[in-house]
Amino acid sequence: MPADKTQLNHNLGDHLRAFLNEGSTATLVTVLKSDRLKTGAKLAIKEDGEMFGDLGDGRLNEAAAASAAEFLMGREEASSLKVADFAPALELFGTTLVLFERIEAEPRLVIAGAGHVGASLSRLAALVGYDVTLIDDRPELVDRNSFSSPHEQGIKLITAVRWEDAVRDAIGKARGVSVAIVTRGHKQDEDCLRAAIAAKPDYVGMIGSKRRTNIVLDKLREEGFDAEELQKVRAPIGLDIGAVSPEEVALSILAEIVAERRGGMGLSLSQWRRDR
Repeated sequence: MPADKTQLNHNLGDHLRAFLNEGSTATLVTVLKSDRLKTGAKLAIKEDGEMFGDLGDGRLNEAAAASAAEFLMGREEASSLKVADFAPALELFGTTLVLFERIEAEPRLVIAGAGHVGASLSRLAALVGYDVTLIDDRPELVDRNSFSSPHEQGIKLITAVRWEDAVRDAIGKARGVSVAIVTRGHKQDEDCLRAAIAAKPDYVGMIGSKRRTNIVLDKLREEGFDAEELQKVRAPIGLDIGAVSPEEVALSILAEIVAERRGGMGLSLSQWRRDR
């Protein structure tokens, strides 16, 4: 491989890692087949339009960037297209086949509360592929011996000294982060919700009855928290699937988190088919 191409791919890799570290989402466009361009040529486009790399033609780079914005709005992880499909004016490259790939960090889920629901949610989310942090102020509930199976080894277990500090630190950079508050009481809910709202993650949900969740939300509203941010809190948390057991409740919560991340409506797919 020529040295300049090696350096380009090395720098491209550095940029992609930087995108992921800052929580950005990007599209990686790769030439798969072409009579005029180098196979394997790559262009990375951040969601804000910043680009790095080169497909081999400036006009094609711009067209790919415009198409990348539309690609990121969809749900696909990857899609192969001919240039004629998204840039018909570029007839010279019409038959060139390119691959669009979504590049984003592993989704993170911070769970405040390691009771039956929180523990079940952590296991299910880890199995689905989330980077999970489970927090509780009771050390015995976040003991590694309770999460010892292979797929549970990646769950980060945190003993909270102060709920607000533990939740804030676990959220960190809020992009790509969901927060599920499933603690045992109003006080713990309030502390966790204060930290979550301040951090502004992608999703915040809180378990409890309508009465319990309203008590917590009203308390924070009285403290001066922004009404619009409080309105975004999913409370009670989860989708209505008639859940009863802790495992079923965990499923309803994760279903809502996935729907929020993927842009799903949380509706019956059979009803969607009938309505088309």
